[in-house]
Amino acid sequence: MSEPTHFQRYRLERPLAGVPEPMALPLGYVPVPWREHLLQLHADVKYQSFRDDHDGRLFPNLADRAGCRELMAAIRARDGFCPGATWLIAGPDGYCGTVQGVLEPGGTGAIQNLGIIPEHRGRGLSRALVILALRGFERAGARRCALEVTADNQRAVELYRSCGFRRTRVFYRALPTVLQPTGL
Repeated sequence: MSEPTHFQRYRLERPLAGVPEPMALPLGYVPVPWREHLLQLHADVKYQSFRDDHDGRLFPNLADRAGCRELMAAIRARDGFCPGATWLIAGPDGYCGTVQGVLEPGGTGAIQNLGIIPEHRGRGLSRALVILALRGFERAGARRCALEVTADNQRAVELYRSCGFRRTRVFYRALPTVLQPTGL
């Protein structure tokens, strides 16, 4: 049997009607809206969230500090960058969560790279960031929200489904060369 050369991703979508109110965060955690001077902090939290994570292996730029900085700068430079859907979460010992939003043509908001530093997971911070991003897209006039998730990231898939997202597409991406077995 040959080794896999691709991995499965889902595109999930939901309408923006009926977005819940922002939820209260645990004591010591505060949502921080987008400001230009926070770009490097978003990149740092993204790096810390993904560097030892499965998606960090599938998307090598997420496991590299400079790659996260370049990715964050590219998201910010996009015409559809949505500041209202871009948030950090500050915790008791520093910033620990990040999400970015981009408006796609046709009135769809796209969630980008939601990440929580491992020591802060399991506290509802991801759900809070999803809701903040959804509300930001809604205020920006979007009618739908979409995101992509690695199919075997079961915790993320379950989170998004519990937030009203439904799978609209399944697709495959090539594994990074460094993960593909040699001799194929």
